[in-house]
Amino acid sequence: MAAAEMLRALLMNVFLTETCYQELVLELNLLHVPCLKILLSKVLGLGIIAGSVMVKLPQIFKILRAKSTAGLSFNSVLLEMLSITGSMVYSIRNHFPFSSWGEALFLMLQTLTIGFLIQHYHGRTQQGALYLLVYFVLVGLLLSPLTPLMAVTLLQALNMPAVIFSRLIQILTNLHNGHTGQLSAVTIFLLFGGSLARIFTSVQETGDSLMILTYMVSSSFNGIIAGQLLYYWDVPTDKAKKAE
Repeated sequence: MAAAEMLRALLMNVFLTETCYQELVLELNLLHVPCLKILLSKVLGLGIIAGSVMVKLPQIFKILRAKSTAGLSFNSVLLEMLSITGSMVYSIRNHFPFSSWGEALFLMLQTLTIGFLIQHYHGRTQQGALYLLVYFVLVGLLLSPLTPLMAVTLLQALNMPAVIFSRLIQILTNLHNGHTGQLSAVTIFLLFGGSLARIFTSVQETGDSLMILTYMVSSSFNGIIAGQLLYYWDVPTDKAKKAE
């Protein structure tokens, strides 16, 4: 009995509403489309979050092994941090469910690390440490009541141009170099798949047009970078090293 109650609590707190629990579990109405959409959205959202825990770790490990950040743009990382932070803070301040934005937390920590490594491997370790400090102070301010919700909404609205410019910088860097340097294929393809899935989960769980449109734009540009990785796949690694 206790196990059944625990399962019910898990399903209702994580995956289903009370109505959908009644439809799908108790009445076994497995063709109830609205509830199936909710369930799929929750499963996708949690899957994206689980994947995000290590989505950029291949990129970080690749940098550490090579002791190089060839092909990576710090300006692109800064703009990506603006986009990730905007989505995270906007979602927290609007009390959206964790399953609709949780990956932003883990992507933020990993992207922040990549930004620091870019500074470190260019001999600017102190600037990298300052970059970390300033970032956490700014996030603390954005999450506090000292920052009006309207300002946070404006930050989220800036996500779209931030996404566009950050991806454009990386795309143009790849074109200029004629290779994708230390970009990790695993990371890029996971980001592409995750942003595509987020379009669906955002529609289902938030209905927020700003977030939906941002993920649509992000998916488009992530797809271009994924295409570049495939196009430059056979470029010799020694060419990438010379770009440093």
